[in-house]
Amino acid sequence: MQDSIVLPGYPLAKAAGSARHLTDRLRGKRSSQAVYGVKTLAATILTWGAVAPWSPGGHPYLAVTTALLAVNASTVYRSVTQAAQNMVARVAGLVLALVTARLLGPTAGGVVAIVVVAVLAGPRRSTDDRVQIASTALIALAASAADPVGSLVSPVLQTLVGAAVGVAVNALVLPPLYLDESDAAVRGLAHDMGSLLRDMGSGLAQRHLTVKAHTWLHEARHLEERFTSAEEEVQRADESLRWNTRCAAHARCEDLTYAEAFGALRGVSLQVRGIARTLADNAHNDHADHHLGQQFLDRYAETLRLAGDAVQGFAGPRAAGGAPDTAPRGELREAIDEAQDWHDAMTDLIGRGTLVKPGAWYVYGSLMTDVERLLADLDHVGAH
Repeated sequence: MQDSIVLPGYPLAKAAGSARHLTDRLRGKRSSQAVYGVKTLAATILTWGAVAPWSPGGHPYLAVTTALLAVNASTVYRSVTQAAQNMVARVAGLVLALVTARLLGPTAGGVVAIVVVAVLAGPRRSTDDRVQIASTALIALAASAADPVGSLVSPVLQTLVGAAVGVAVNALVLPPLYLDESDAAVRGLAHDMGSLLRDMGSGLAQRHLTVKAHTWLHEARHLEERFTSAEEEVQRADESLRWNTRCAAHARCEDLTYAEAFGALRGVSLQVRGIARTLADNAHNDHADHHLGQQFLDRYAETLRLAGDAVQGFAGPRAAGGAPDTAPRGELREAIDEAQDWHDAMTDLIGRGTLVKPGAWYVYGSLMTDVERLLADLDHVGAH
C-alpha cells in the first residue's frame, strides 16, 4: 500500500525546482568568484605600485601577500580582524628574529630558540598565530643579521600597507553580503518543517500512523543537521553586515533579523520533534487503552496541516525592493487563527471527555501542548 499521496506533476515540478536552484547557485558562485578575482587583481596592482618604489630590491612580496589575505576575507569585519592579527603576528615574529640575531645570530641555536619561544610564549588562542610568528621570525633571521634595523622596519611597513590596501579594496569594491544565502537557509528550514507537519497530518488522516510514525521521527531528528548548516549561514550574514559600506544602499540591511527568525524556527523544531516522538511512541504502544482515538487523530491531522501552512508561511519570500510581502504574512496569520480554532475545539472535546480514552490522557496532553507552543512561537515572532 502506498504510504503517501503524490500530487500530479509533483515529481516533475520538484525536479524542475531543484534544477533551477542548482543553476542559480552555480551562477551565483561564478559571479562571486569573478568579483573576488577583480578585487584580488586590484589589490595586487595597488599594493605593488605603492610599495615597490621603496621596498628592498623593488620586490614588495610581503605587502602583496598581506593584501591578498585581507581582500579575500569572507567579510569586511573578518578582513579587518584578520589584518590586525596578521600585523601583530608579523611584528612579533620580526622582533623575535631581531632579538635572536642580536643574541645568538643566524645559527642553529637561534632557530631552536625561535621555535621554542614561539610555541611556549606565543598566543594561546590560535595555533595559526604561533606558526605565523615562528615562520616570520625564521625567514627574517638571516636578513636581520646583516641589516637589523632595515629588516624590521621594511617588513612592518610592507605588512601595514598591504593590510590597509586589502581591507580598503574589500570594503569599498562590492563588499561581500550573504543575505541571500541566509534567507535561503531560513526559508529552507521553514519549508522542510512545514512539509513534515503536513505529511504527518496527511498520514494521520489516511490511517498511516503505524506505518509512517518512525519515518516522521527520523525526519524530525534529521532537521538538526540542517539547523547546524543554517546557523553558519545566519551567523555569516550577520557578520557580513558589520562595517559594510553597501548597507547604506541596501534596504534589507536594516530590517531583516535572521537571528530572531532562526531562533523561532529552532523552537518550532523542538515542538515538531516532540510531536513526531509522541506519535511514534504511541503507534507502537502495547497497551490498547493508551492508543489515540481516531476522532482525535482526524482533528489533530487537520491541525498539523494548518500548522504546516503556518510554518511555511512564516518565512515567505519578500517582495521586490526589500519591502515585506503582505500576502505571506496574511496567510500566516490566517493559518495560525484556523489552527488555534482547531486547538480550542479539541481542548473543549477533551475537557468534556468526548475524545479521551482512559489510559491516553497524557498522550493527548503532550500533543496538544506541543501544537500550542508551536503556534505561540510563530505568533510571537510573526507579530514583530
